[in-house]
Amino acid sequence: MSNRVDILAFGAHADDVEIGMAGTIAKYAKQGKRIVICDLTQAEMSSNGTVENRKMEAKRAGDIIGIQERVCLDLPDRGLFMKEEYIAKITSMIRKYKPTLIFVPYFEDRHPDHGNCARLVEEAAFSAAVRKYQDPENLPPHRIKNLFFYMINGFHKPDFLIDISDEMETKLESLRAYQSQFEKTEKTYETPLVNGYIESVEARERLLGKEAGVKYAEGFLSKKPLVLSHDLLGETL
Repeated sequence: MSNRVDILAFGAHADDVEIGMAGTIAKYAKQGKRIVICDLTQAEMSSNGTVENRKMEAKRAGDIIGIQERVCLDLPDRGLFMKEEYIAKITSMIRKYKPTLIFVPYFEDRHPDHGNCARLVEEAAFSAAVRKYQDPENLPPHRIKNLFFYMINGFHKPDFLIDISDEMETKLESLRAYQSQFEKTEKTYETPLVNGYIESVEARERLLGKEAGVKYAEGFLSKKPLVLSHDLLGETL
């Protein structure tokens, strides 16, 4: 079977992708689209949980939303700086899976790793299309169709929305899989994630949905203009 996928979604840490676009992934997975998540780090600097239980939580979350595979590049948590070796590793991932679309965190975010993840992947997506650029696995070039940004902590004005009304409960279930991050216990270290964070994500998607006249939606940003495949009355162009 070919490694080619429809969507390759990158996050700095396990749970980034689910926070930003678990509903969209679940929606397209139900349509038979092939989707892979690539976490850049093992989140070893996380204030709560361990690397091992984060791996188990990430596996459960990925199964819930229906992805094909989840991989980790094991880059240093809180060390996602613009280094050629990191760009090259990410380039290999892009060339290996040959995605049509790539999704990354929006670079305006309170956590520096999220913005740095976006910048590294943008560089790698460009390099992946350069024929003479050599990645560690010496794979042939691949040019993606587009790169989009999902929101983690911030609330930004999106360029487009995807209706996830039917997938919102699946998204919430995938977030609950990360018990070490979102569930408060006596041993929990206080972070912004353990004080109603899942509820705030749900409220954001409800507000975005309200703007579009649906129950829930996820918002995305793009540096390139989008071409509508339907006219404003919903007829195929």
